Amino acid sequence: MNYYLALLLLFGGLFIVIMAVYFLLKIREQRYLKQILALPFKEEDRAYLKKTLHYANLSTEDKDKIEHSIMLFTHTKEFIGVGIEVTGEMKVIIAFYACLLLLHKTTTNCYDNLKTIIIYPNAVAFENIQASNGIYTKEQFLIDGQAVNDTVIIIWHDAKREAYHLRHNNVIIHEFAHEIDFMDGEIDGVPPIERSKYDEWTRVLFNDYKKLSDVVLKNREWGKYKLLGAYASTNEAEFFAVVTERFFESPKSLKKHFPELYNELKKFYNIDTIKLVT
Repeated sequence: MNYYLALLLLFGGLFIVIMAVYFLLKIREQRYLKQILALPFKEEDRAYLKKTLHYANLSTEDKDKIEHSIMLFTHTKEFIGVGIEVTGEMKVIIAFYACLLLLHKTTTNCYDNLKTIIIYPNAVAFENIQASNGIYTKEQFLIDGQAVNDTVIIIWHDAKREAYHLRHNNVIIHEFAHEIDFMDGEIDGVPPIERSKYDEWTRVLFNDYKKLSDVVLKNREWGKYKLLGAYASTNEAEFFAVVTERFFESPKSLKKHFPELYNELKKFYNIDTIKLVT
């Protein structure tokens, strides 16, 4: 047997072993997911959901669907409390709003690439150290939430208040909108959408983003842009996250003042959120 044939057989054998291990792991994963879905949804957890207006207005079919998604989410993600004990309420409420965004999207599991949710009791301070010409400066800033790669940070004090009372803001929706935005590999305000819809999406969203940015820069004649707020002008990614919050939290106002924006979000999320808050 010559050298090249031996090498070919060696790599061929390794490939077969790797693929066999991969398929065994996938089979084990699918079996585990089926076991999760076979579990009954706790009435205690359903009681938390019933306190939210969004869940209360879902159809019976959508309630059943999102409960299955919540089960998968809470059993396949790691929840870590920092200075706070993670409770069932935290897991269910975070999972509910995260999965609500994908309720009518085609997904096998909510946020496959997400691994960890870190929960803080209150806004947390982070330090940012920058160097310029040998001079180091240290800046401290507070965050209300953050989404980075496979990890989402949630501030429970804000999340709980916003979950049970409709406001313009919802930190869970905001951070998971970033996760959706990043599903195509870039966080740029353009989530995974069909190529045929790309031009219209960017025209509508970025047109309002640019107008908002001009208003913020001049700091006058805010008019309808008060609904979006200055933070939405930070960049295109933050604009998408903020308008997603408004789409789910104050859809009537969004549709009234930004009808094109509302319609683009309605087409993307495949849900008419006005029906969820009426």
